[in-house]
Amino acid sequence: MLEPVRRWPRTVHRMPLRWRATPRTRNLHSGRDLLSELSARQFIADVTRPDDFAKHLQKTRTIYAGIDPTAKSLHAGHLIPLLCLFHFRIRGHDTLALIGGATGLVGDPSGRMMERSLSEKAQIESNTIKLTDSIQQFFSRATEYALDKAPSLTTVAQPQVVNNLDWLKELNLLDFLRSTGIHFRVNHMLARDSVKLRMSAHNGITFTEFTYQLLQGYDFYELFRTRGCTIQVGGSDQWGNILSGIDLINKAEGDSSGYNEGCFALTTPLLTTSQGEKFGKSSGNAVWLDEKLTSYLDFYQFFLRTTDADVEKYLKMFTLLPVEEIDAVVREHKIQPEHRLAQKLLAEEVTLMIHRKEGLEAAQVATNVLFGTDYSTLHAKDIVKSLANDPRLVLCTEDELLGITLPNIAANFGLTSSKSAARQLALGNGLYLNNVPRPDVHLKLERGHLINGQVAILRAGKDKHLILALR
Repeated sequence: MLEPVRRWPRTVHRMPLRWRATPRTRNLHSGRDLLSELSARQFIADVTRPDDFAKHLQKTRTIYAGIDPTAKSLHAGHLIPLLCLFHFRIRGHDTLALIGGATGLVGDPSGRMMERSLSEKAQIESNTIKLTDSIQQFFSRATEYALDKAPSLTTVAQPQVVNNLDWLKELNLLDFLRSTGIHFRVNHMLARDSVKLRMSAHNGITFTEFTYQLLQGYDFYELFRTRGCTIQVGGSDQWGNILSGIDLINKAEGDSSGYNEGCFALTTPLLTTSQGEKFGKSSGNAVWLDEKLTSYLDFYQFFLRTTDADVEKYLKMFTLLPVEEIDAVVREHKIQPEHRLAQKLLAEEVTLMIHRKEGLEAAQVATNVLFGTDYSTLHAKDIVKSLANDPRLVLCTEDELLGITLPNIAANFGLTSSKSAARQLALGNGLYLNNVPRPDVHLKLERGHLINGQVAILRAGKDKHLILALR
């Protein structure tokens, strides 16, 4: 049996488990040991045997986190386990990112009331390839970001990306039942939260989904056996699945009493909306890390819209800024929260880490275009670049733009429903050109009205924009 689990207090300020100097990462961690740092950054929901865990981390260890290939890109919800893994990485530990090419074909029931639709093999294979590239890109850019924050930090090696299909695809059912299934008790499996939740639903749980925890447990055992992996990191809904893996390792590789002291579980909080809904593709509100799916602007704006109640937590989770610096920023923010100092810092830091300087600059220019009031520093080429692939940007010819009245342009390009509606809007000072209201319904657009002679920014009311750029 597993030893009792200690529920990790959900608080930012807690006494550290152990303090030890780590000069190589001093600028990022202020000398705290790894678990204390993760606690200060609110990364820990639950952890097994924290005191033993801290001792275990005094030597180089191997840690893994798993991702199911149910989508073709990473999303904001993946940032928490991946950044947690990255903290292990910059402390010198070996890290593995596991893509569930096999378990993705089964479907994880954790946190779901309804059964997942089984994914097609071809789609899972395609997603696996794309996710591998996405994970490698994330860690590459996170490393660049970390080195910028702490120049003394040595180069951080990329984690290895593995696919559990490599060892599960050839697994014989009878061999699996005899070697692995024999170590699991159905009453313990039924007691897992993920199973109990589904058992309480009208449709219950299928045998296929019920066996998911065996497969994920076998993954941990396989990585323990072949790569010396002793730690698994996952979202808090994976707690039972991770414990299944530790239980299997204990029974298969433990002493005569079925105990192995060397494996640990760490779960992170799930990223949720203000309504408590999990972020992810199936929730319909995913913020993707791929700029082709979520633009630089929308990614930046997502973090900029963070509430005051969440901004401190997000700064500590999603950036590598020292905790003490974040505390100081939050104190300053609370003096004049209307200036949104903390939110701006959050949006800048996360966008810089995920999309580099180029993406951050594009997001800031687009934000100024759509939400700013001073266009004096804007340049036409930067506007066009920052809004590439945004439907509000329309490339047009001179014949479509010049010598035509502003209300007619607004109607022609769909900013208003009709020319008469555009004229009424203009007369009410609701039609703007480059952030200036234009009540003259006879005003014809000339090149001199355009930013750098190339771009016109039209706005109807408070927040409906149209950016017209000459080809």
